[in-house]
Amino acid sequence: MKKRCLVFLILFVLSLSAYTQSKYTLQNSEKDKISFKLINNLIVIPVEVNGVPLSFLLDTGVSKAIIFNFVNVSDELKINRTEEFFLRGLGEGDTVQALKSSDNIFKIGDAVNIEQDVFTIFDPSLNFTPQLGIPIHGIIGYDLLKDFVVEINYSKKQIVLHDPDFYQPKKCKKCETFNLDFSTKKPFINGSVAIRDNEKSVPVKLLIDSGGSDALWLFKDKEHNINVPTRYFDDFLGRGLSGSVYGKRSKISRFSIGSFTLESVNTAFPDSTSIAFAKKFKERNGSLGGEILKRFNVIFDYSNKKITLRKNSSFKEPFYYNKSGISLEHSGMRVVKELDKKQAKMPYGTTNNSAGGNIINLSKSYKYVLAPSLAIVELRKGSPAEKAGLRLDDIILSVNNKDVHLYSIQEVIQLFYGPDGKRVRMIIDRNGVQMKFSFQLESMF
Repeated sequence: MKKRCLVFLILFVLSLSAYTQSKYTLQNSEKDKISFKLINNLIVIPVEVNGVPLSFLLDTGVSKAIIFNFVNVSDELKINRTEEFFLRGLGEGDTVQALKSSDNIFKIGDAVNIEQDVFTIFDPSLNFTPQLGIPIHGIIGYDLLKDFVVEINYSKKQIVLHDPDFYQPKKCKKCETFNLDFSTKKPFINGSVAIRDNEKSVPVKLLIDSGGSDALWLFKDKEHNINVPTRYFDDFLGRGLSGSVYGKRSKISRFSIGSFTLESVNTAFPDSTSIAFAKKFKERNGSLGGEILKRFNVIFDYSNKKITLRKNSSFKEPFYYNKSGISLEHSGMRVVKELDKKQAKMPYGTTNNSAGGNIINLSKSYKYVLAPSLAIVELRKGSPAEKAGLRLDDIILSVNNKDVHLYSIQEVIQLFYGPDGKRVRMIIDRNGVQMKFSFQLESMF
C-alpha cells in the first residue's frame, strides 16, 4: 500500500534584528550523513543543545533557531535568559513573547556551532508534539543550511552535510538546477501554475518551505490571475506561530518547475488575515511545501543560491487529502486495559494428565497501561464526520474495531485519506459516555 501524505503546517515568518554571525563546522570529515524521520512530510532531525539530545524540525522557512517546547526541558538546557523579543508568524493571533539566548552549543550529527543564537518560547500552547505524536522541541533552518551544501534524500530519509570547500557535484543527467532568491534569509524559487484545465500557466514566486506539509499554498491575487477554483472547501490549514490558519482547499490543474510538471495538485488558499505578515514580501505568491518536496531528492547550495532537484519514486503518487474533516491531537493521558499475552503455566503434580504433566492456564489476564488520549481539535463544517454527529473534544477510543492506542497518530489520520465510500467506524468518549459513530469518506471535488 502506498504511503499516503498527511497535512500539517508549521510556518514561521519572523522579523528579527541583526544578530551575531555564527558558523557550523564539521569536526572530523568533509561530509556527514544524518538519518531523519519523515512525519507528515516534515523532516525531524536529532539536535544536541548544550549537551541535551532533542528533536528539531528542519524548516527552510525559518531564519533562526527556536525552542518552543521549552517548559519541558528548561532545567536541563541551562539557557541564559538575555534579551526579550516579540515574534510574529502566520495565524490570526498576536505576537509571541520569546527570549533570545546567545552562545549556545548546537551539535547536529558531526556539525557543531558553539555560538548558536536561539529564541525560546514559553507559551505552552505552542507545542507541536501533540500533532506529530513524537516529542518536538524546536526548529532550525537558515542557520544550519547556510554553512553547507545540503543533500536531502527523501527516499532514504537521509541528509548529507557537505563542506562547501570540498564539495564536488556528481554528474546527473536527470537533475535540474535552479536559481534561488533570498528574502529575510528564506529561499524562494520561480515556478508556474495553471489553476484550471486548458488555462494558460502564470509565473509564481514561492517560498521553499520544508516546514509546511501541504503541497502548495497560493495567495489569492486577481491581478496575477491567481484565484480559487470553482470547486473548493473551507478548512483548517494548520497552526502557525501566531495562531490557527484557515482557508480554502482545492486542486489546481498543474504546477511546474523547469521541466518537472505535477498535475491535479492539492492547493490551499489561506485567508488574507492569516498571511498578512507574510505578504509584506510583495513578490511572494505562496509556498512550496513538503508534499511536493518529498517527491524529489534535493540539494541546497545556499552560498551559490542554487537548488538541484531530481525526481524520486514518489514523484507520480497522487495527491491525497483528509476526507473525514477531522483534525486530531494527543490530549493528555488515559488508562487503558490491555490483554496480557504472557500466559502463566501451572507447576507439575496436578491431577491433569496432559503431556509432560504441565497445565496451561488459558484464563485471560489483563494489565492497565497509560496511553495518550487522541482528541478531535478541529472539525470541518459539513464534513462526513460532522454530519455523523462527532464533535470537538471527543476522545477517540477505537477506529475500525481496533483500540486507538495501538495506532500511532499518523496511522489514524491515514485512515481518513482513503478512497471515496470507505467506511470509518469509531467509538468515542464524550464527557465520560462511550458512543459509536460511523461515516463514509466523501470526495469534495
